[in-house]
Amino acid sequence: MAMASTVTGTWGPDGEGGDRPRSIIRTVPKADRSFRAICLTAAMFSLLIIGSTAFFLTWNAAPVLNKVGIWSFLSTSIWNPSAGRFGVWGLLLGTALIAIIALFFAVPAAIGLALFINEYSPVRVRGALTGAVDLLAALPSLIFGMFGFFVLQGPLQGYAALFGNHLNAVPLLRVDRTSSLTQSAFDCGVVVGLMIIPIVTSVTRDVMAQCPRDQCEAALALGGSRWGMIKAVLLPFSRSGIVGASLLGFGRALGETIAVALIISLQIAPNTRVLTRGGGSIAALIATKFGEAHALEVKALIAAGLALFIVTLVVNLAARRIVGRARSEV
Repeated sequence: MAMASTVTGTWGPDGEGGDRPRSIIRTVPKADRSFRAICLTAAMFSLLIIGSTAFFLTWNAAPVLNKVGIWSFLSTSIWNPSAGRFGVWGLLLGTALIAIIALFFAVPAAIGLALFINEYSPVRVRGALTGAVDLLAALPSLIFGMFGFFVLQGPLQGYAALFGNHLNAVPLLRVDRTSSLTQSAFDCGVVVGLMIIPIVTSVTRDVMAQCPRDQCEAALALGGSRWGMIKAVLLPFSRSGIVGASLLGFGRALGETIAVALIISLQIAPNTRVLTRGGGSIAALIATKFGEAHALEVKALIAAGLALFIVTLVVNLAARRIVGRARSEV
């Protein structure tokens, strides 16, 4: 930031020599003051939106939370509007499982795609690949949901059967012979993973592009292979950015609504067998139930939205902490 300095005073009692320091008056240009005010206003406006959203959710969720209890609402899995009993534990668990599955598929693919665009693709097609990734990020979630429901469920059913037969030692991947392997958390996780690949790829690619090229060329000049340069120079430099991009995609996956609502068979009770039919997420519950809900159920849905808001906020705060720690270790 440019600053204008004005020197006043003298160097000594008699104006010639001495040890008394000069007094310097710093003035900030008007353009810099205006820019600072605009940035401060934008930051305060963002905080105002977050605070207003939290206040709205808390105020409207208070009747239901006072009736059923906060702990009961978060630790039980029941949705019975006629009896006035609500609990979202199973939906919170389903939301987390879908997001974790999405990260499991999206992060390796996104890192590989970012490496290919930056390091391996010809310069002539690099711009086209970047544009294609950005275009995928702009597609509505409804398109991904329809694609997953009509196109991917059949092939994914075969993979689910394969995982269930050969990886049944993992509790999450156990299946019964009579279980249906469609409309599951696994299907939703794969589709949501496709949705967050462009986001993670874009951020990862930008971070990798900031790596000093002289270090990469020095590693190659010392006789290292391109993959050796990537492991020794590029990936360590980009670690904090990759972690941040992954957590950004995780937050995006937690709040996905339409694609999950189209694919999954909504189930309130927790389903920890991700390959079998049934599961759910809070966002899908709100999208499915809100149109036909009465007054008390609307309050319960807002309370569920408050729980998702808090989880997303905690994830973002944890992401900032993890990214800061990773950056300090580089």
